[in-house]
Amino acid sequence: MDAAEETQHVEVEAEGRVVASADVVAADSSAVAALHVEPGHLPPGTRSKLVDAVLDAPAVAAADRLTTAGPAGDVEVAQRVRERLDDVEARRAGATTFHDGTVPHD
Repeated sequence: MDAAEETQHVEVEAEGRVVASADVVAADSSAVAALHVEPGHLPPGTRSKLVDAVLDAPAVAAADRLTTAGPAGDVEVAQRVRERLDDVEARRAGATTFHDGTVPHD
């Protein structure tokens, strides 16, 4: 790993177990987050909480751009990314959807 890169791991827990997680890698003014959501029934809002945890990570807060990679067809993730980022573009590659957007700095 390059010295300019920083990796962070975020998790969402429910009932004492990890139900969603992401690895976030930041370099220069951009960040990339690989999202993972456990299969099966999950508490409502789990995916939104994961997106929020990623956006609240220090590596993303310091970035200008964020790319997320997550399961294709995950409507809750897509909606929350569009709520939290500006100028979001989505593209699909196989079973993965990528969302690229600008991190707002209020």
